[in-house]
Amino acid sequence: MPSPADPSKTQAEFGIPGLDDVLSGGLDRDRVYLLEGNPGTGKTTAALRFLIEGAGEGEPTLYITLSETEAELRSTAQSHGWSLNGVEIFELVPPENLLDEDQQQSLLYSSDLELGETTRLILDAVERVKPTRVVIDSLSEIRLLAQGSLRYRRQVLALKHYFARHGATVLLLDDLTTDVNDKTVHSVAHGVIQLDELAPEYGSERRRLRIIKYRARKYRGGYHDFVIRSGGLEVFPRIVAAEHRIGFDRVAVSSGIVELDTLLGGGIERGSSALILGPAGTGKSLFAIHFAVAAIARGERAALFLFDEEIGLLFDRMLGMGIDLAALQRDGNLVVEQVDAGEMSPGEFATRVKRYVSEQNIQTVVIDSLNGYRVAMPEEQFLILHIRELLQYLNRQGASTFLTVAQHGLVGSLSAPVDVTYLADTVVLLRYFESAGTVRRAASVIKKRAGQHEKAIREYTITDDGLTLGEPLTGLHGILRGVPDVVGSGTPLMENSPA
Repeated sequence: MPSPADPSKTQAEFGIPGLDDVLSGGLDRDRVYLLEGNPGTGKTTAALRFLIEGAGEGEPTLYITLSETEAELRSTAQSHGWSLNGVEIFELVPPENLLDEDQQQSLLYSSDLELGETTRLILDAVERVKPTRVVIDSLSEIRLLAQGSLRYRRQVLALKHYFARHGATVLLLDDLTTDVNDKTVHSVAHGVIQLDELAPEYGSERRRLRIIKYRARKYRGGYHDFVIRSGGLEVFPRIVAAEHRIGFDRVAVSSGIVELDTLLGGGIERGSSALILGPAGTGKSLFAIHFAVAAIARGERAALFLFDEEIGLLFDRMLGMGIDLAALQRDGNLVVEQVDAGEMSPGEFATRVKRYVSEQNIQTVVIDSLNGYRVAMPEEQFLILHIRELLQYLNRQGASTFLTVAQHGLVGSLSAPVDVTYLADTVVLLRYFESAGTVRRAASVIKKRAGQHEKAIREYTITDDGLTLGEPLTGLHGILRGVPDVVGSGTPLMENSPA
């Protein structure tokens, strides 16, 4: 009976980033597993990676194909830059190929054989190679040959017991093209991995996987986004905030603007989240960027994820206010990423954020904006849960998170496309208001979990000199509805406030 190159390894790793994490290390050896999914979901790519990983460990591996040709398999591997050295491919070929003297094949095409003969030839190949990792592609062909559920189940059970005696870890592929309601292999297999492909009305396809079953093993449940790129699959495990917690001092961090810190009751607490809410053009991005720039000035690192604004335009706009984001990026203190919501799944985005925080010690994260984030995940109820887990993770890593949301409308009664105010620890409200025929801006804090904050409303201006906040407005009533009334000779409005 063959044994793995390293007997101390009780699990056979896939070698797919993220998938082994979802599986809590990989597949238990000497067991039979089912990898199922519709055509195009990545089963063959995942199976080849599984065998290549084994071959790299010095294990004998065998790919038995009843559906694809050896040339197709090698082409798939080549497209990912892989070598199949050490991977034995056994192809069931059409009988006409046997007439070619250059094709010395010993197997026949499965549709021309009875089930018993096909099985015997598969077992002969196993006896010859003596593999510790085996892939059989696909069960649909065997199901068709069986021509009945009972015979099919018996055949799968026979294969399971045979491979158990021969010390092989087996991956059975099923493309679900025959009977999608047949769960025979689900009950027989030690574990079941399901691959799905979703086609949104706009944007690229979305792929996800989940572990349906894994006997005697704790795994990461639920759906996990994944992509297929040159180089194979990359899985983005669903973030579970409870698994990540570090110790840190929950101190207030400054925005670099005294008046804004005063409005916030001393600043934003480290390891908390702040939501900056307001209509278009109120300067939400500028408020958040000030916190990132102040963090860099303290010797920390920050990350800015843009869903809406183009990077070049943002850099030029900030440079006009004296904030050189490009220089901060070149120095390595600021990470700036343009996120294409039509191409990137929420799982991939969350994994990127997590990677920056854990690997590059990012302590300030700006997500601009949640409106764009929502495009990546149209199902609002799941968006809320997704954001909650991401914010909880960032909070427990001691990172200060700033999110912006653009509200619908400009003045008066405004609405947000998604309500996440209850998730954020601090909520900053930005508003337009009219005074003497001039459009002005006002900021207020309507929520702060970590402590007291100023209850006043402050006017602010955005000029070539940047963001400036004035004293609390005490002579106006109804600022938040957009058209305030004068109630006394309170604080005068700021000068040079643009129309």
